[in-house]
Amino acid sequence: MKWLPAAERRGRGPVLTAALVFLALRPAVAEPPTAGELAARDVPATTYSIVARDPKTGEMGVAVHSHWFQIAHYTPWAKAGVGAVATQALTNKRYGADGLALLEQGLTPETAIAKLTSADAEHDRRQVAIVDAKGRAAGWTGTKCIQAAGHFVGRGFVAQANMMANRHIWPAMATAFESTEGRLAERLLAALRAAEAAGGDVRGRQSAALLVVPAEVGAGPSIDLRVEDHATPVHELGRLLNIHRAYTALGEAQSLVESGNLDAAAARMDEVTKRLPDRTELPFWYALTLHEHGQTDRALEILIPLVRNEPRWRTTLERLPAADLLDRTMLDRVLKGADGRSAKPH
Repeated sequence: MKWLPAAERRGRGPVLTAALVFLALRPAVAEPPTAGELAARDVPATTYSIVARDPKTGEMGVAVHSHWFQIAHYTPWAKAGVGAVATQALTNKRYGADGLALLEQGLTPETAIAKLTSADAEHDRRQVAIVDAKGRAAGWTGTKCIQAAGHFVGRGFVAQANMMANRHIWPAMATAFESTEGRLAERLLAALRAAEAAGGDVRGRQSAALLVVPAEVGAGPSIDLRVEDHATPVHELGRLLNIHRAYTALGEAQSLVESGNLDAAAARMDEVTKRLPDRTELPFWYALTLHEHGQTDRALEILIPLVRNEPRWRTTLERLPAADLLDRTMLDRVLKGADGRSAKPH
């Protein structure tokens, strides 16, 4: 497993516990539900969204906001190596699953949309955007979508919206996406923020989602973040993305420790600390990774103040030897240091 140290793959050592925490919080690869799992009825998920591909990394993704509960269950669809789809307005969820299937068959996004809408008696009430693994993009806004509604097709992306406060929403999204530097997820989020700033959904705010998949299966972690019901869902989505980036950086730091690249590992942990300065659990598990790979003094420099300042980490550490996740010699050294009985690690 790319993100996890060798000892974890062997199923032993304190890193196992750290890995379980990391994996539990890491998003699963985003695969669409089967046709049998799809709801039969349409959903009036009027909303704004953006689909895009990053030409540098090949990542593809969808970001969406709606005044509808759990919009992540309806609008965003993506599959590594294939493409991304956002289906909305009087939402036909089949556009997501079938759209990806048509891309896998070799159809272009434009042809896939033509095929989807031509077979749908309610196509005038649909809105859909598709981007494929080659960066080709296309969109559809039915003539009976609730106004203000429309879409903008750019190079490798589509911004779309319906039931908006005004007609500036999707152009604002396009401008923000094109002018924002950085990784795809952050650029998609910038587009949602621009939509909010331009007026947003005429009904208000409720839920949001961010779905990003790698260029190919297994090429990297996916991002699958969901805000089901919140007063400020776009802001909350940004908070969750920041947490996701921190946990990803932790996993990378652990892998770098395993390979002996301690300076690079420390740099990744610097990012963790900057992103989540109050989340002391992350350096706690990182320190145990250091100890397991022979960097005990570095581990003590982290663990001693943590245990001294936060009783919960003393309690956690004391329970690890019984689970064969920490040697008792190391436990004693940490506790002595925390209690002032040993001034320095040795």
